Amino acid sequence: MKLLAGLVRLDVFLYFISLIAAVQAFFGGGTNNYRRKVSLELNPDPSGSSNISVLHVRAVGSNDTLHFLWGSQGVPTLLLVHTDSPETRVQIDWARMLSNNISGSLTVEPASAVRYSTAFLFSKIWEYKENSTDQSQAAADSYFPPYSLEEFTWEDLNRTLNHSALTAELCGRNQSQHRGRVCFQISAFESWGRDPAWPRLLHNANSSQLRFLIEGVTPRSNRSRFALELLSIDSRDHEAREETHRSIDDEYTPSIFQVSQLVSVHVNSSVPVLSYAQWKPVAYRTASPVFEDSTPCRHSPASPPLPPPRLGLALAFFGGALDQGYRASAVNISFGIPGEPFYNVTGYLSWSCLLGLGSPPEDSFSPLVLGIMVVGLGTPALLLLVGGAYVCVQRLRRQQPGYAPIN
Repeated sequence: MKLLAGLVRLDVFLYFISLIAAVQAFFGGGTNNYRRKVSLELNPDPSGSSNISVLHVRAVGSNDTLHFLWGSQGVPTLLLVHTDSPETRVQIDWARMLSNNISGSLTVEPASAVRYSTAFLFSKIWEYKENSTDQSQAAADSYFPPYSLEEFTWEDLNRTLNHSALTAELCGRNQSQHRGRVCFQISAFESWGRDPAWPRLLHNANSSQLRFLIEGVTPRSNRSRFALELLSIDSRDHEAREETHRSIDDEYTPSIFQVSQLVSVHVNSSVPVLSYAQWKPVAYRTASPVFEDSTPCRHSPASPPLPPPRLGLALAFFGGALDQGYRASAVNISFGIPGEPFYNVTGYLSWSCLLGLGSPPEDSFSPLVLGIMVVGLGTPALLLLVGGAYVCVQRLRRQQPGYAPIN
Protein backbone atom coordinates (compact mmCIF):
# COMPACT_ATOMS: atom_id res chain seq x y z
CA MET A 1 0.00 0.00 0.00
CA LYS A 2 2.85 2.39 0.76
CA LEU A 3 4.28 1.65 -2.66
CA LEU A 4 0.91 2.41 -4.28
CA ALA A 5 0.56 5.72 -2.40
CA GLY A 6 4.09 6.69 -3.42
CA LEU A 7 3.37 5.97 -7.08
CA VAL A 8 0.18 8.06 -6.90
CA ARG A 9 2.09 11.02 -5.44
CA LEU A 10 4.74 10.67 -8.16
CA ASP A 11 2.09 10.60 -10.89
CA VAL A 12 0.43 13.71 -9.45
CA PHE A 13 3.77 15.53 -9.32
CA LEU A 14 4.65 14.61 -12.92
CA TYR A 15 1.15 15.62 -14.07
CA PHE A 16 1.50 19.11 -12.67
CA ILE A 17 5.02 19.53 -14.04
CA SER A 18 3.86 18.63 -17.56
CA LEU A 19 0.73 20.82 -17.27
CA ILE A 20 2.66 23.91 -16.15
CA ALA A 21 5.26 23.33 -18.89
CA ALA A 22 2.48 23.22 -21.48
CA VAL A 23 0.95 26.41 -20.11
CA GLN A 24 4.33 28.17 -20.22
CA ALA A 25 4.92 27.04 -23.78
CA PHE A 26 1.58 28.49 -24.84
CA PHE A 27 1.57 31.75 -22.88
CA GLY A 28 5.15 32.43 -21.89
CA GLY A 29 6.65 33.36 -25.26
CA GLY A 30 3.70 35.34 -26.58
CA THR A 31 1.38 34.25 -29.35
CA ASN A 32 1.95 37.20 -31.68
CA ASN A 33 4.90 36.30 -33.89
CA TYR A 34 4.17 38.85 -36.62
CA ARG A 35 7.21 40.95 -37.55
CA ARG A 36 7.79 44.11 -39.54
CA LYS A 37 10.91 45.55 -41.08
CA VAL A 38 11.40 48.84 -39.23
CA SER A 39 13.69 51.72 -40.18
CA LEU A 40 14.19 55.25 -38.83
CA GLU A 41 14.78 58.25 -41.06
CA LEU A 42 15.30 61.84 -39.96
CA ASN A 43 14.13 64.58 -42.33
CA PRO A 44 15.66 67.85 -41.10
CA ASP A 45 14.98 71.27 -42.59
CA PRO A 46 17.32 71.20 -45.65
CA SER A 47 17.89 74.96 -45.46
CA GLY A 48 19.16 74.71 -41.88
CA SER A 49 17.21 77.84 -41.00
CA SER A 50 15.28 76.14 -38.18
CA ASN A 51 15.67 73.35 -35.65
CA ILE A 52 12.51 71.63 -36.93
CA SER A 53 12.82 68.05 -38.12
CA VAL A 54 10.52 65.09 -38.69
CA LEU A 55 11.38 61.60 -37.52
CA HIS A 56 9.90 58.99 -39.85
CA VAL A 57 9.47 55.45 -38.50
CA ARG A 58 8.66 53.17 -41.43
CA ALA A 59 7.34 49.71 -40.52
CA VAL A 60 6.92 47.47 -43.57
CA GLY A 61 4.79 44.33 -43.41
CA SER A 62 4.09 41.61 -45.95
CA ASN A 63 1.41 43.64 -47.76
CA ASP A 64 1.15 46.98 -45.96
CA THR A 65 3.19 49.77 -44.36
CA LEU A 66 2.77 51.74 -41.15
CA HIS A 67 4.19 55.27 -41.05
CA PHE A 68 4.84 56.83 -37.62
CA LEU A 69 5.86 60.49 -38.02
CA TRP A 70 7.13 62.36 -34.97
CA GLY A 71 7.91 66.08 -34.95
CA SER A 72 7.88 69.27 -32.89
CA GLN A 73 6.29 71.54 -35.48
CA GLY A 74 3.53 73.29 -33.51
CA VAL A 75 3.30 70.88 -30.57
CA PRO A 76 5.02 67.47 -30.25
CA THR A 77 2.93 65.20 -32.46
CA LEU A 78 2.90 61.55 -33.44
CA LEU A 79 1.13 61.02 -36.76
CA LEU A 80 0.08 57.44 -37.57
CA VAL A 81 -0.73 56.40 -41.14
CA HIS A 82 -1.68 52.92 -42.35
CA THR A 83 -1.28 52.12 -46.05
CA ASP A 84 -2.15 48.93 -47.94
CA SER A 85 1.11 48.80 -49.89
CA PRO A 86 4.70 48.03 -48.82
CA GLU A 87 5.94 50.63 -51.33
CA THR A 88 4.42 53.87 -49.96
CA ARG A 89 6.68 56.86 -49.27
CA VAL A 90 6.53 60.11 -47.28
CA GLN A 91 7.04 63.45 -49.04
CA ILE A 92 7.70 66.79 -47.26
CA ASP A 93 7.45 70.19 -48.90
CA TRP A 94 9.75 72.10 -46.55
CA ALA A 95 9.13 75.47 -48.16
CA ARG A 96 5.44 75.20 -47.30
CA MET A 97 5.98 73.55 -43.92
CA LEU A 98 8.12 76.45 -42.70
CA SER A 99 5.78 79.08 -44.13
CA ASN A 100 2.34 80.23 -43.05
CA ASN A 101 0.84 77.82 -45.61
CA ILE A 102 1.72 74.61 -43.78
CA SER A 103 -1.52 72.84 -44.75
CA GLY A 104 -0.85 69.84 -47.00
CA SER A 105 2.94 70.12 -46.83
CA LEU A 106 3.32 66.49 -45.69
CA THR A 107 1.92 63.69 -47.86
CA VAL A 108 2.09 59.92 -48.12
CA GLU A 109 2.36 58.72 -51.72
CA PRO A 110 0.41 57.32 -53.39
CA ALA A 111 -2.53 58.87 -51.54
CA SER A 112 -4.86 56.13 -52.80
CA ALA A 113 -2.99 53.60 -50.65
CA VAL A 114 -3.81 55.37 -47.36
CA ARG A 115 -6.40 53.36 -45.45
CA TYR A 116 -6.44 55.09 -42.07
CA SER A 117 -4.68 57.97 -40.34
CA THR A 118 -4.80 59.62 -36.93
CA ALA A 119 -2.65 61.87 -34.75
CA PHE A 120 -1.76 62.17 -31.07
CA LEU A 121 -0.63 65.57 -29.80
CA PHE A 122 1.01 66.54 -26.51
CA SER A 123 -0.10 70.12 -26.11
CA LYS A 124 0.18 71.35 -22.49
CA ILE A 125 1.76 70.62 -19.15
CA TRP A 126 -0.40 71.68 -16.24
CA GLU A 127 1.10 72.51 -12.86
CA TYR A 128 -1.17 72.73 -9.85
CA LYS A 129 -0.86 73.15 -6.11
CA GLU A 130 -2.58 70.42 -4.16
CA ASN A 131 -4.65 72.06 -1.44
CA SER A 132 -6.54 69.04 -0.15
CA THR A 133 -5.60 65.62 1.18
CA ASP A 134 -8.91 64.20 -0.07
CA GLN A 135 -9.00 62.81 -3.63
CA SER A 136 -12.64 63.89 -3.98
CA GLN A 137 -11.66 67.54 -3.40
CA ALA A 138 -9.54 67.94 -6.56
CA ALA A 139 -11.54 71.04 -7.52
CA ALA A 140 -9.93 72.85 -4.61
CA ASP A 141 -6.48 72.56 -6.19
CA SER A 142 -4.87 75.78 -7.44
CA TYR A 143 -3.78 75.70 -11.09
CA PHE A 144 -0.91 77.79 -12.40
CA PRO A 145 -0.83 79.05 -16.01
CA PRO A 146 -0.02 75.96 -18.13
CA TYR A 147 3.21 75.38 -20.02
CA SER A 148 2.27 75.38 -23.71
CA LEU A 149 4.56 72.93 -25.49
CA GLU A 150 4.28 74.84 -28.76
CA GLU A 151 6.30 77.63 -27.08
CA PHE A 152 9.18 75.30 -26.12
CA THR A 153 12.57 75.34 -27.83
CA TRP A 154 13.37 71.79 -28.92
CA GLU A 155 16.81 70.27 -29.37
CA ASP A 156 18.13 68.52 -32.47
CA LEU A 157 16.69 65.02 -32.80
CA ASN A 158 19.72 63.87 -34.78
CA ARG A 159 21.83 63.98 -31.62
CA THR A 160 19.84 61.19 -29.97
CA LEU A 161 18.81 59.09 -32.97
CA ASN A 162 19.80 55.42 -32.61
CA HIS A 163 19.15 53.39 -35.77
CA SER A 164 20.06 50.03 -34.26
CA ALA A 165 18.00 50.40 -31.08
CA LEU A 166 15.15 52.13 -33.00
CA THR A 167 14.99 54.97 -30.46
CA ALA A 168 15.23 58.76 -30.37
CA GLU A 169 14.71 61.49 -27.78
CA LEU A 170 13.22 64.95 -28.20
CA CYS A 171 14.05 67.37 -25.36
CA GLY A 172 12.97 70.97 -24.94
CA ARG A 173 12.95 73.91 -22.57
CA ASN A 174 10.58 76.74 -21.84
CA GLN A 175 12.00 80.23 -22.08
CA SER A 176 10.57 81.10 -18.68
CA GLN A 177 12.47 78.21 -17.08
CA HIS A 178 16.18 78.77 -16.51
CA ARG A 179 16.77 75.13 -15.65
CA GLY A 180 15.23 71.74 -16.22
CA ARG A 181 13.89 70.07 -19.33
CA VAL A 182 10.97 68.13 -20.75
CA CYS A 183 11.66 65.09 -22.94
CA PHE A 184 9.83 62.57 -25.10
CA GLN A 185 11.66 59.31 -25.71
CA ILE A 186 10.26 57.35 -28.68
CA SER A 187 10.82 53.64 -29.31
CA ALA A 188 9.78 51.59 -32.34
CA PHE A 189 9.36 47.81 -32.41
CA GLU A 190 9.73 45.09 -35.03
CA SER A 191 7.74 42.43 -33.18
CA TRP A 192 5.90 41.47 -30.03
CA GLY A 193 7.68 42.01 -26.72
CA ARG A 194 7.81 43.82 -23.42
CA ASP A 195 9.75 46.96 -22.50
CA PRO A 196 12.49 46.08 -19.97
CA ALA A 197 11.94 49.29 -17.96
CA TRP A 198 9.00 49.78 -15.63
CA PRO A 199 6.07 49.85 -16.15
CA ARG A 200 7.09 47.17 -18.69
CA LEU A 201 4.38 47.86 -21.26
CA LEU A 202 3.54 45.08 -23.69
CA HIS A 203 4.02 46.07 -27.34
CA ASN A 204 3.68 44.62 -30.83
CA ALA A 205 4.86 45.41 -34.36
CA ASN A 206 2.01 47.90 -34.87
CA SER A 207 2.95 50.21 -32.01
CA SER A 208 5.46 52.75 -30.76
CA GLN A 209 6.17 53.78 -27.20
CA LEU A 210 6.62 57.29 -25.82
CA ARG A 211 8.21 57.95 -22.46
CA PHE A 212 7.43 61.45 -21.17
CA LEU A 213 9.68 62.92 -18.49
CA ILE A 214 10.09 66.15 -16.54
CA GLU A 215 13.53 66.63 -15.04
CA GLY A 216 14.92 69.48 -12.95
CA VAL A 217 12.06 71.91 -13.65
CA THR A 218 11.64 74.41 -10.82
CA PRO A 219 8.15 73.95 -9.31
CA ARG A 220 6.06 77.03 -8.53
CA SER A 221 4.96 75.57 -5.20
CA ASN A 222 6.32 73.16 -2.61
CA ARG A 223 3.11 71.14 -3.09
CA SER A 224 3.21 71.04 -6.89
CA ARG A 225 1.97 68.22 -9.08
CA PHE A 226 1.93 68.02 -12.87
CA ALA A 227 -0.50 66.83 -15.54
CA LEU A 228 -0.06 66.26 -19.28
CA GLU A 229 -2.70 67.05 -21.91
CA LEU A 230 -2.98 64.35 -24.57
CA LEU A 231 -5.04 65.07 -27.71
CA SER A 232 -6.25 62.61 -30.31
CA ILE A 233 -7.40 63.73 -33.77
CA ASP A 234 -9.58 61.44 -35.85
CA SER A 235 -12.26 61.45 -38.53
CA ARG A 236 -15.77 62.58 -37.55
CA ASP A 237 -17.19 59.13 -38.26
CA HIS A 238 -14.90 57.80 -35.54
CA GLU A 239 -15.01 58.55 -31.83
CA ALA A 240 -12.57 58.30 -28.92
CA ARG A 241 -13.56 56.06 -26.03
CA GLU A 242 -11.93 55.57 -22.66
CA GLU A 243 -11.50 52.05 -21.37
CA THR A 244 -10.10 50.49 -18.23
CA HIS A 245 -9.12 46.82 -18.10
CA ARG A 246 -8.45 45.16 -14.74
CA SER A 247 -6.46 42.06 -13.89
CA ILE A 248 -5.42 40.06 -10.84
CA ASP A 249 -1.87 39.77 -12.23
CA ASP A 250 0.63 42.51 -11.31
CA GLU A 251 3.84 40.54 -11.89
CA TYR A 252 5.26 43.00 -14.45
CA THR A 253 4.07 46.22 -12.75
CA PRO A 254 3.83 45.60 -8.99
CA SER A 255 0.69 46.94 -7.25
CA ILE A 256 -0.87 48.07 -10.58
CA PHE A 257 -3.83 45.87 -11.51
CA GLN A 258 -5.23 47.78 -14.47
CA VAL A 259 -4.45 49.39 -17.80
CA SER A 260 -6.07 52.55 -19.19
CA GLN A 261 -6.53 53.33 -22.85
CA LEU A 262 -8.08 55.82 -25.25
CA VAL A 263 -9.26 53.95 -28.35
CA SER A 264 -10.69 55.16 -31.66
CA VAL A 265 -13.66 53.18 -32.99
CA HIS A 266 -16.43 53.66 -35.51
CA VAL A 267 -19.33 55.71 -34.18
CA ASN A 268 -21.96 53.49 -32.47
CA SER A 269 -19.62 50.52 -32.58
CA SER A 270 -16.93 49.09 -30.35
CA VAL A 271 -15.15 46.94 -32.98
CA PRO A 272 -12.82 47.03 -34.66
CA VAL A 273 -10.43 49.33 -32.77
CA LEU A 274 -8.64 51.55 -35.28
CA SER A 275 -5.97 53.17 -33.09
CA TYR A 276 -5.18 53.60 -29.43
CA ALA A 277 -3.17 55.24 -26.68
CA GLN A 278 -2.55 52.80 -23.85
CA TRP A 279 -0.87 53.31 -20.48
CA LYS A 280 -0.72 51.94 -16.98
CA PRO A 281 -1.85 54.45 -14.32
CA VAL A 282 1.55 54.81 -12.73
CA ALA A 283 4.48 57.24 -12.97
CA TYR A 284 7.96 57.15 -11.44
CA ARG A 285 9.90 59.76 -9.47
CA THR A 286 13.43 58.59 -10.33
CA ALA A 287 15.30 57.81 -13.55
CA SER A 288 15.99 54.23 -12.37
CA PRO A 289 12.61 53.37 -10.92
CA VAL A 290 11.94 50.90 -8.14
CA PHE A 291 8.66 50.05 -6.48
CA GLU A 292 9.10 52.68 -3.77
CA ASP A 293 9.43 55.44 -6.40
CA SER A 294 6.11 54.75 -8.12
CA THR A 295 3.15 57.11 -7.86
CA PRO A 296 -0.42 56.53 -9.12
CA CYS A 297 -1.94 58.47 -12.04
CA ARG A 298 -5.44 59.65 -12.83
CA HIS A 299 -6.99 60.85 -16.07
CA SER A 300 -9.91 63.11 -16.88
CA PRO A 301 -12.84 62.18 -19.17
CA ALA A 302 -12.23 62.84 -22.88
CA SER A 303 -13.53 66.24 -23.98
CA PRO A 304 -12.88 68.81 -26.76
CA PRO A 305 -9.64 70.77 -26.16
CA LEU A 306 -10.07 74.42 -25.13
CA PRO A 307 -8.50 76.26 -26.79
CA PRO A 308 -7.16 73.97 -29.55
CA PRO A 309 -3.36 74.19 -29.98
CA ARG A 310 -1.40 75.04 -33.10
CA LEU A 311 -1.62 71.68 -34.82
CA GLY A 312 1.62 71.78 -36.81
CA LEU A 313 2.40 68.28 -38.10
CA ALA A 314 -1.27 67.22 -37.98
CA LEU A 315 -2.28 70.25 -40.06
CA ALA A 316 0.57 69.55 -42.48
CA PHE A 317 -0.91 66.12 -43.24
CA PHE A 318 -4.69 66.53 -42.83
CA GLY A 319 -4.83 70.04 -44.29
CA GLY A 320 -8.10 71.93 -44.51
CA ALA A 321 -10.09 68.76 -43.76
CA LEU A 322 -9.36 69.36 -40.07
CA ASP A 323 -11.96 72.13 -40.00
CA GLN A 324 -14.81 69.96 -41.24
CA GLY A 325 -14.00 66.27 -41.30
CA TYR A 326 -12.12 65.67 -38.05
CA ARG A 327 -12.72 65.86 -34.33
CA ALA A 328 -10.31 66.28 -31.42
CA SER A 329 -10.55 64.76 -27.94
CA ALA A 330 -8.38 65.77 -24.98
CA VAL A 331 -7.46 63.76 -21.89
CA ASN A 332 -5.46 65.14 -18.96
CA ILE A 333 -3.22 62.62 -17.19
CA SER A 334 -2.24 63.83 -13.70
CA PHE A 335 0.70 62.34 -11.84
CA GLY A 336 0.35 61.73 -8.12
CA ILE A 337 -2.56 61.59 -5.69
CA PRO A 338 -3.09 62.97 -2.15
CA GLY A 339 -0.76 61.28 0.29
CA GLU A 340 1.99 60.73 -2.29
CA PRO A 341 5.28 62.72 -2.28
CA PHE A 342 5.26 65.91 -4.32
CA TYR A 343 7.40 66.63 -7.40
CA ASN A 344 9.98 68.70 -5.50
CA VAL A 345 11.05 65.64 -3.44
CA THR A 346 13.07 64.23 -6.38
CA GLY A 347 12.64 66.82 -9.16
CA TYR A 348 11.96 64.02 -11.61
CA LEU A 349 8.87 62.42 -13.15
CA SER A 350 8.42 59.87 -15.94
CA TRP A 351 5.36 58.27 -17.55
CA SER A 352 5.06 55.83 -20.46
CA CYS A 353 2.40 55.46 -23.14
CA LEU A 354 1.96 53.01 -26.01
CA LEU A 355 0.55 54.44 -29.26
CA GLY A 356 -0.45 52.24 -32.16
CA LEU A 357 -2.77 51.12 -34.94
CA GLY A 358 -5.29 48.31 -34.69
CA SER A 359 -6.27 46.61 -31.45
CA PRO A 360 -4.02 47.29 -28.45
CA PRO A 361 -1.99 44.37 -27.06
CA GLU A 362 -3.59 42.64 -24.10
CA ASP A 363 -1.77 41.14 -21.14
CA SER A 364 -2.66 37.53 -20.42
CA PHE A 365 -1.91 35.78 -17.17
CA SER A 366 1.82 35.21 -16.76
CA PRO A 367 3.18 31.62 -16.54
CA LEU A 368 3.87 32.12 -12.83
CA VAL A 369 0.30 33.13 -12.03
CA LEU A 370 -1.11 30.40 -14.28
CA GLY A 371 1.06 27.82 -12.53
CA ILE A 372 -0.13 29.01 -9.12
CA MET A 373 -3.76 28.88 -10.28
CA VAL A 374 -3.33 25.39 -11.72
CA VAL A 375 -1.68 24.07 -8.57
CA GLY A 376 -4.01 25.92 -6.20
CA LEU A 377 -7.25 24.93 -7.93
CA GLY A 378 -6.24 21.65 -9.53
CA THR A 379 -4.52 19.96 -6.59
CA PRO A 380 -7.61 19.72 -4.32
CA ALA A 381 -9.75 18.42 -7.21
CA LEU A 382 -7.17 15.85 -8.24
CA LEU A 383 -6.57 14.69 -4.66
CA LEU A 384 -10.33 14.35 -4.14
CA LEU A 385 -10.59 12.28 -7.31
CA VAL A 386 -7.62 10.04 -6.41
CA GLY A 387 -8.83 9.72 -2.83
CA GLY A 388 -12.33 8.72 -3.95
CA ALA A 389 -10.94 6.12 -6.31
CA TYR A 390 -8.68 4.75 -3.56
CA VAL A 391 -11.60 4.43 -1.12
CA CYS A 392 -13.71 2.63 -3.72
CA VAL A 393 -10.89 0.16 -4.45
CA GLN A 394 -10.43 -0.57 -0.73
CA ARG A 395 -14.13 -1.22 -0.22
CA LEU A 396 -14.20 -3.63 -3.15
CA ARG A 397 -11.22 -5.52 -1.74
CA ARG A 398 -12.85 -5.92 1.68
CA GLN A 399 -15.86 -7.73 0.20
CA GLN A 400 -14.93 -11.47 0.58
CA PRO A 401 -16.54 -13.99 -1.78
CA GLY A 402 -18.63 -16.81 -0.15
CA TYR A 403 -22.00 -18.53 0.04
CA ALA A 404 -25.06 -16.50 0.93
CA PRO A 405 -26.93 -17.68 4.06
CA ILE A 406 -30.07 -19.86 3.54
CA ASN A 407 -33.12 -19.18 5.65
